[in-house]
Amino acid sequence: MAGGKLSARQKMINLMYLIFIAMLALNMSKEVLAAFGLMNEKFEASNTKATESNEAFLASLETKASEDAAKYDKLYKDGQKIKALSKDYFVYLEELKTAMTKEIDDPKDYQVMDKSDYLDQKFFQGDNLAPEGKEFLKRLNDYRTQVVDILGDGYDEVKASVEARFKTGDENGKVARRDGAKVDWINYNYEGFPLIASLTKLTALQSDIKATEEAALKAMLQGELTNQISFANFSTLLEQEKAAFYAGEKFQGSIVLGKTDKSAKPVKAELTLDGRKLSEGRDYELEEGGVKMLISAGNPGDHEIKGSLFYMQDGNEKEVPVKNTFSTITKPNAALIAADKMNVVYRGVSNPMSISIPGIPNNKVTASAPGLSKRSGSKYVMNPGKGRTVTISARGTLPDGQPVSSSTEFRIKDIPRPSGTVRGEANSSKMPKRNLEVSTIGALLEDFDFDLNLAISGFKFKVPGQPTVSVKGNKLDARAKSALKRAKRGDAVQIFDINAYITNNKTYKLKKVSPVLVELTN
Repeated sequence: MAGGKLSARQKMINLMYLIFIAMLALNMSKEVLAAFGLMNEKFEASNTKATESNEAFLASLETKASEDAAKYDKLYKDGQKIKALSKDYFVYLEELKTAMTKEIDDPKDYQVMDKSDYLDQKFFQGDNLAPEGKEFLKRLNDYRTQVVDILGDGYDEVKASVEARFKTGDENGKVARRDGAKVDWINYNYEGFPLIASLTKLTALQSDIKATEEAALKAMLQGELTNQISFANFSTLLEQEKAAFYAGEKFQGSIVLGKTDKSAKPVKAELTLDGRKLSEGRDYELEEGGVKMLISAGNPGDHEIKGSLFYMQDGNEKEVPVKNTFSTITKPNAALIAADKMNVVYRGVSNPMSISIPGIPNNKVTASAPGLSKRSGSKYVMNPGKGRTVTISARGTLPDGQPVSSSTEFRIKDIPRPSGTVRGEANSSKMPKRNLEVSTIGALLEDFDFDLNLAISGFKFKVPGQPTVSVKGNKLDARAKSALKRAKRGDAVQIFDINAYITNNKTYKLKKVSPVLVELTN
């Protein structure tokens, strides 16, 4: 059994073993024998119900195979093999049980079933196994091995439970007793037990057969079939060539099922458009994978398609609700212009822009403004010059020949003031002298939407009580390091007048960089 919550069957088996222990403690009382009989009856009733359930699983698998033999015929045949193996083994155990109780007048008189003679004589010959005992073990091991082989790959949990249910001891077929001695599994489980106890064990083994059969068939049906073809969890999607349509334009699209293949064709459809009933052949056509819509896009605004699609599943019609919307828009008479980053453009930065006109191909749209250049498609770059605003104009012609043009004004802003950094830390930080000696002085633009590569050409370095040192580059030079050596623990070293520039735009003058304060920790 896999880890986790125990099944009702496993709880019943565990209870049976507890009764075994109680039986030994009570020296085989008549009440204990009767308790085994009641347990055996419960197993028998459970096996009857399991048989009905397993027949239903196999019938469902047969139905799926008849609907799509290419996908499901092998699964059905494997299920039949497991069913046949289970039946053969179950019947063998049933015949053994019948022989065990043949000489008993009343099969429910459990209190007289206190002897172990039958199986002791049938399974064992002195210290060795009798032929019937060897046959019993072979049947059990063959069933386990053959079921696992039929399952193959992809059913690890089921195979693990089969191995656990029909395990016959360790690799040598041994089981450890309470005293630590190892004995053969069949001796441990069937030698010297009263008849009713062995009978109940065989019925429990039959219950394991039914559980194995159920787990295998359920995994084949649900894991490989029902989850793939059940329409209960499917939703409809609207496939269309574009997001919106002009008024009066013919709508081009299809209603399809999500999570389906093209072999699923609805048997019928009941659909409405904005409350108007649609007709097959005129407004839609049934096709592989869904429904092809033949309707007009209609007037500008939102439109709703509602109704149901009907599919065959398990020989019955299954209804799948449909509720989808699409929008029809009026032909545009103005361009859409927007900054990709924000509603302003920055001086000193290549600002990416998207400029397009709905309904007009990008190669038929022209845009112009000081500093604007086209990259590809609808993508442009704006490098604003002087002034506080810039106006971008776009023009194009619709397929029907109607011209469209528009202009939009953008504000021009300078790059914000950078913050100086030491070791990547801005404003202030704490560190030992040795760390500061090797640290890199830098600058960054906090909360700025563009990634600019800033470099440092120089800065000033001030240690309390020491003269200010002017440094070239982005690291401390010999004079700055000499001044740093005279600093004391707790001194606040200042780095200011940091000269920063944009590496790919050295002509743009950045605002004054904020200074950095470093508190020495030694």
